[in-house]
Amino acid sequence: MTHFVFETTPRIVCEPGAAARLGELAAELGIGHALIVTDRGLVQAGVLDGALEGLQAAGVAVTLFTDVLADPPEASVLAAVEAARAAAVDGIIGLGGGSSMDTAKLVALLAGTPQALPEVYGIGLAKGPRLPLIQVPTTAGTGSEVTPIAIVTTPTQEKKGVVSPVLYPDVAVLDGALTVGLPARVSAMTGIDAMVHAIEAYTSRHKKNPLSDALAVKALELLYANIRKVIADGTDLAARSAMLQGSLLAGMAFANAPVAAVHALAYPLGGHYHVPHGLSNALVLAPVLAFNKPAAAALYAELAEVVFPGRVFAGIDEAAQAFIDAIAGLVAEMPFEQRLSELGVGEGDLGRLARDVMNIQRLLVNNPRELTEADVRVLYASVL
Repeated sequence: MTHFVFETTPRIVCEPGAAARLGELAAELGIGHALIVTDRGLVQAGVLDGALEGLQAAGVAVTLFTDVLADPPEASVLAAVEAARAAAVDGIIGLGGGSSMDTAKLVALLAGTPQALPEVYGIGLAKGPRLPLIQVPTTAGTGSEVTPIAIVTTPTQEKKGVVSPVLYPDVAVLDGALTVGLPARVSAMTGIDAMVHAIEAYTSRHKKNPLSDALAVKALELLYANIRKVIADGTDLAARSAMLQGSLLAGMAFANAPVAAVHALAYPLGGHYHVPHGLSNALVLAPVLAFNKPAAAALYAELAEVVFPGRVFAGIDEAAQAFIDAIAGLVAEMPFEQRLSELGVGEGDLGRLARDVMNIQRLLVNNPRELTEADVRVLYASVL
C-alpha cells in the first residue's frame, strides 16, 4: 500500500454566481472587515461588482488593494501587507489570477504574524498564525486557491517560493461566470499552465500518490476537452466552468505531488523577461516532455488514454509518443507566441537561463529524468 499525506483547502464552493455569496462566506469565518487583494483591470471591468454587493449586504466592510502586479515583486506584496495593517482588517479575500491569490496568501500570513517575508522563503518556514483567507480565481490556470504555495519575485529578479500548509485558504470560491470575459490569449496561457500542473503531478518522482493521480487525470480530461472551446467562444459558460474545475483539480494534485522541470525552466523566463507564467510553461512543455520520455514513457502512455479515449496503441512507446505529439500540437494551436526569440530571448541568454534553472533544485528533484545544465541549454535552444 502506498503511504502518503494529502492536504487541500477545507471548503470549496463551485457554482456560477458563487462570488455573490462572498458576504455570507466571509461572515461565517468571522470576517467583519475584509481586504480584497486584486488588480485594477478587474475592478475597471466590473468583475468585483457582484462580490462587493454580496459583502455589503452581509455587513462586511471592504478595503480594496488594487496594485497587484504580475509575478508579484516583494515591494508589491509588502505594500499590500501595509494596507491590511493600516485598515486593521480581520480577513483577506484574494480575487483574481495567480498573482492576486499568491499576494493574498502572504498578506493573510504577514499581517497576522511577526515573521518577515525573507524569513519565510522556503519549505515549512511560514508558521502563522494568519488571518482568515478566501480565494476567488478569475483565471483557470494556477490553482492557487488550493495550493500552499506563493511565488514572489525578489529585487534580483529571482523567483522564490513560500511553501507551508498555513497558506491553504479557508475557502475557495469557483465562479465560472468570472472567467467569461477572459481574452483568448489569456485563456490559452492559463489553460496550458493548468495542464502542466496535471501532467507534472502525475509524473512527479516524489509524493505521487493515488489521490493526486486521480485528480490529475480528471483535471487533464476536463482541460484538454474544453480549452479549444473557450478559445473559440469565450462566453461558453459550461466550458469555462469545466476549465475552472480542471484548474482546481490540477492544483490539488500538484500541491501534493509537486511540479518539476517544466516549471523550473519557466521561472527564469518570468524573472528576467517578465514572460507570463502560463506562456513560459507552454513554450518549454513539449521539449521537456520529449526529454523525459525515456524515463516517463509508461506514465505518458497512461495519460494518452485521457487524450485518446478508447484508442488502442501498439505499445507503450507509441502511446507515449502520441501523447507528446498531441500536447505539442495543442500548444502550437494556441493564440500566443511560439518561440522564445519572439519574447526577447537571444542565444547569448541561454547560459544565464540554464544556470538559473540549475539553482531550482526543489523542482528539478521531482523530474522523472535528471537534467544537466547542458541539457537545459539544449531544451531552451529548441524553442529559440
